[in-house]
Amino acid sequence: MSIRRRLTQEESRAAALAAARALLLETGPQSVTLKAVAERVGRTHANLLHHFGSAAGLQKALAEHLASTICAKIGETVIASRSGIASPRDVVDLTFDAFDREGGGALASWMLLTGNEGALDPIIGAIHDLVEDLHDYGSEAMRATTLTLVLLALGDALMGAPLTQSLDLARTTGRDQAERMLAEATERAGLAPPPLP
Repeated sequence: MSIRRRLTQEESRAAALAAARALLLETGPQSVTLKAVAERVGRTHANLLHHFGSAAGLQKALAEHLASTICAKIGETVIASRSGIASPRDVVDLTFDAFDREGGGALASWMLLTGNEGALDPIIGAIHDLVEDLHDYGSEAMRATTLTLVLLALGDALMGAPLTQSLDLARTTGRDQAERMLAEATERAGLAPPPLP
C-alpha cells in the first residue's frame, strides 16, 4: 500500500499549472478544466477549487505563469542582444513561439471567447513590466515596437499558417517582417550591439 505524500500549497499549485500547460499544448485550451487537471495530477476537483476558485481562475493563473516565464526569457534575450550575444531574430522567435508553440495565443483567444473577464490582464501586465524593465519607459518608439511585435505574433499564431499559404508566402514571412522592424527600431533607439572589431 503506497502512501501519497502531502504536497505543500506551492507544490500543489505548481503541479496543477504544469499539468494545465501540458493539456494546453497536447489538446488545446478547451481541455484546461479543473476536472482534467485534477485527474492529471491525481488530486481532487475540490483541491483545485481551493487553489484557483474556478476553471477561469485556473486559466488566468496559467496565462500569468506562461506570460511571466516567457517574458523572463525574452528579457534575458533582449539583454543578450544588446551585447551582441543574441540577435533581434532570437527575440522575435521567442515572442512568436510564446503565442504559437507555447499556446499563449490559443489560450488568450479561448479565455476571451468564453467570457473570462480580465483574461488578457496577466499577459498585458507581464509585457508592460518587461518593457518598463528593459527600456526607458518614456520611449514611445520602443513601446510602439513592442505593441507591433506582440500583435504580429498573436495574429501569426491565430491565422499565420493558412494566410501565408493562401498568399503563397513563406511560413516565416511574419517573423521575417518582425525581425526587420525590431532591428530597425533597435538601431534608431541606439540599443543595437556595438560593431564587431
